[in-house]
Amino acid sequence: MAKKRRPQTKATKPQLIDGEVPVVGAREPCPCGSQRRYKACHGRAASQATTELVRRPFEGLPGEGDWVALRELVPAATVELSLRDGLPDGVPSVTLATVLPLAWPALRRQDGSVLVALQNDTATGDLSRDLADVLLRALEAEPGNPVAAGRPGPDGPRLQDVLDGEAAFEPVVHSGFEFWVEAADESSPQVAASLERANEAVIPTVRLDGVDSAYWCEVPEKNHLRWVMPHPEEQLIDALARLHAVGRSDLGEGTRLVGSFRAHGLTVPVWDLPSSMTAADCEKPAAEFAERLAEALAATEPLTAAERSARSGLTSRQVTLN
Repeated sequence: MAKKRRPQTKATKPQLIDGEVPVVGAREPCPCGSQRRYKACHGRAASQATTELVRRPFEGLPGEGDWVALRELVPAATVELSLRDGLPDGVPSVTLATVLPLAWPALRRQDGSVLVALQNDTATGDLSRDLADVLLRALEAEPGNPVAAGRPGPDGPRLQDVLDGEAAFEPVVHSGFEFWVEAADESSPQVAASLERANEAVIPTVRLDGVDSAYWCEVPEKNHLRWVMPHPEEQLIDALARLHAVGRSDLGEGTRLVGSFRAHGLTVPVWDLPSSMTAADCEKPAAEFAERLAEALAATEPLTAAERSARSGLTSRQVTLN
C-alpha cells in the first residue's frame, strides 16, 4: 500500500531573518523554526535559486590577467584599489588581498582601512558581484571587525561599477602574510596561529616586470612560469602550436612549455623551468617569447600537419580551474 502523503497546510511558511542563507546541513532543522528539515524547507528554494556563471568576472577591469593570477596562482599579494566615487570619510584605503586570516571575506581595521579577500568561496556564479557586495559592506562595517560572507541580489553592483576603471592595477607580491596585521605583536592568538600556518605554506612567487601577468614560482625539483594571457583561447592555442611545432615555444635551455589551464575565461600557459632559473633569469626570454607569440598570433594560414599535432598535444594537457 502506498504511503499516505501528509496533508499540505496553507499556513504561511516561517521567514528567515533578512532573507539570509544559513550554513546548515541538509538534514538539520531549518533555522526558520518550521520544524522541518532544511532541505525540505528553505533549503529547497536555496538549491533551486541558481545563478548563471559569469565566465569572465574580471572582464573590463584594468589588469584582468593579474586579477585571475591573484585569484588562482599567487599565495600572498595585495593591490591598492581606487573606487569610482572616491573613498568615503573615515576610510583611508581599500586593499585587495589574496587571502585574509581565518578565511574572512573582508576586514575593517581599527584605523578604518579595508582589506578584501579575493580567494574566498563565493555565494553566486558572479564573482565580480560577490566581491563588490563584500567590499561595500566592509566600507560600512564598524572599525575593528571582519565582514561575514553574504549573498548579493541579482541586480547588485559589480566590481566594474564600484572600482575606478582608469586606475592602474599594480599587485605587490609578498613572501608571507604579515600584511594581515598592522603590528604582529598586537595580533590575537587566533590570528597569530593562522598567520604562522599560512606562512609555512607559501610557495615563493615573483611577478615578472617585463611582461604582463606572468608569475614565476619555486617548487621542489623544478620551477614554473605561469602566464595569464588575454588572447582568445582558440587563437592563442593555434599560436602556441605554431611555435611548438618549430621548437620555439620554450624560454631557453632546459625549459619546456608543458601545457595550459583555463581560469575565469582566460588561458594560462605553463612552463617547466630548471630549479636554478630565477625570476630575474626569466625576464629576457619571456620578453623575447612575447615577440614570437605576437607574430604567431598574427598568422592566418591554416595549421600544418605538424602544427595540428602540436596543438593536439597542448590541448590534451589543458585543465579548467574555473
